[in-house]
Amino acid sequence: MEGGPECQAMTDHTGGGMSSLFPTLTHTSSSSSSSITSKSVHVGGAKGSLTEDSKTTFGHTGFDLGGFLIDNPEDDIPDFHARSVKSIKPGGTDSTGVVEVYCQQEGLMGGWLLVQQRESGALSFNRSWADYRNGFGSVDAHGKGEFWLGNQNLHLLTNQGETMLKVELEDWEGGVASAEYMVRVGSEEEGYPLHVSGYTGDAGDALVRPKSDMASYLSHNGMKFSTFDRDNDKWEENCAEMYGGGWWYNNCQSANLNGIYYKGTYDPEKNAPYEIENGVVWVTYKPANYSLKTVKMFIRSTAF
Repeated sequence: MEGGPECQAMTDHTGGGMSSLFPTLTHTSSSSSSSITSKSVHVGGAKGSLTEDSKTTFGHTGFDLGGFLIDNPEDDIPDFHARSVKSIKPGGTDSTGVVEVYCQQEGLMGGWLLVQQRESGALSFNRSWADYRNGFGSVDAHGKGEFWLGNQNLHLLTNQGETMLKVELEDWEGGVASAEYMVRVGSEEEGYPLHVSGYTGDAGDALVRPKSDMASYLSHNGMKFSTFDRDNDKWEENCAEMYGGGWWYNNCQSANLNGIYYKGTYDPEKNAPYEIENGVVWVTYKPANYSLKTVKMFIRSTAF
């Protein structure tokens, strides 16, 4: 596989192993409970580029996982819950584009690559098509911050093999829920359409089969991405303009993790001029007029 979501678990000396599945992984820095760096992920514009000395590509001799350099697995014990900042080439090993990503390690089976996060409302997600294509925001080595990895990166990373999407939700009362799918994002020429299937989890299937008589109008599966300056939805007006963030709108939404950030339940009638439920929503978990506290989107390859 030439690329894919490159947050891996272990390597070996057999000329393959886990590292052979992710040849585009490059080293920047890592953090764990015992070793936190000041490195941050920045996406969009010049902040997405890296200095030459940070682009050292790992081969099959090991890699840094949460402060442990894994060369011989028998000689070192990795932190299987490490958090790390790494550099990847979303377009594959022969591409020139390098971006920094935040990886959340989970056990022997590898980690998840963070592609979206909302946690404070400090960053506006009411952005242009170009911003969503290139990515914006930042996340530090502790995983704090708000950002969007970029639709072009999502397209490249999810089209190099089977890829999983995980959505993590937290409400203002401390409740948590999650949803997982198989995922693929199409090209810019196609409008970056979202293709998801195989839902599992306890958050409800808001992306494909929301519990509504209007499911055919609200499902996000197969929908193109829309922003206030690029209307690709199926409504006669512009969903992105009214709902305050770029998303895979239908006519219009049953989920929107890029909506306007409110604190819990809010009154849509006070949202002039549109008076609609335009918060950070996942309607199979919380009502449409309830805006979630923290939301995260992760991807990873199934080839573990």
